[in-house]
Amino acid sequence: MESSKDDSATISDVSTTKTDSDSETETDEECPSLYEEGEKVLAFHNQQIYPAKVMKAVYEFNRWKYYVHYPGWNKNWDEWAGVERLMKYSDENVEKYLNKKQDLEKITKAGRASQIKPKSSIVARSKRRKNNSFNKEKDVVPLEKLVSLQIPPMLKKQLVDDCEFITHLGKLVKLPRNPNVDDIMKKYLDYRLKKDGSISEAVGEITKGLCSYFNKALPVMLLYKNERKQYAEAIKDDVSSSTVYGAEHLLRLFVKLPELLAYANIEDDTLNELQQKLVDFLKYDLDSDYE
Repeated sequence: MESSKDDSATISDVSTTKTDSDSETETDEECPSLYEEGEKVLAFHNQQIYPAKVMKAVYEFNRWKYYVHYPGWNKNWDEWAGVERLMKYSDENVEKYLNKKQDLEKITKAGRASQIKPKSSIVARSKRRKNNSFNKEKDVVPLEKLVSLQIPPMLKKQLVDDCEFITHLGKLVKLPRNPNVDDIMKKYLDYRLKKDGSISEAVGEITKGLCSYFNKALPVMLLYKNERKQYAEAIKDDVSSSTVYGAEHLLRLFVKLPELLAYANIEDDTLNELQQKLVDFLKYDLDSDYE
């Protein structure tokens, strides 16, 4: 089994996690837990949805997180999951998600990002079960192939705050955004032009590539469940997502980029250069594009 985060947007992998022994938790009466300890749920894990059991429910840093176990799997795969990765184990959800693998295969083909566990030997020791696409060795991305993109602390906090506002408080990002993703790319090119005196071909290609990745990835892996209706209303006809959405959703793409790029089969030299350019983009004052 490959370790991953959210089906929509991987938020918990950029927030700081503490154990029960080194942090105190308080339950906010205005933010009740959606799941009980011992409750059977559906959990997103890599390219699939699996039955899981909530072993612990902890409220800290103003958000709920759940320690889940996957029945039939070694405890090595037990993990913490945010509310955005879990669903109620209902007949409707089982029929809609668990029994329809073909819907999730589209996500697999799009190269949905996942986070590989540090100990690669765990993958080798894990049970191989038929018809479980995430268990195929060809889907395993070696750690050395993953691009390292360190998201600045301020932007990490923004990711966590956005998750809280959207999934717990139901406060969606107002659309259209100003600036939108296209505007942000133009501002970055202007920044490079002012700094370097010219815009290199590589930088131009990277900004175009980011827009292309964003438009393709947004409906597949960058939205929370309760944002999909808003997306359907906002993106119609030939409207590009990059002209409607802004920094909040672009930042989610950077969480997904490491493995997306690993699936792209880019040569090592080119990948190293690309990594440097992406890190430079993150160092650019992206947080100023949040309203």
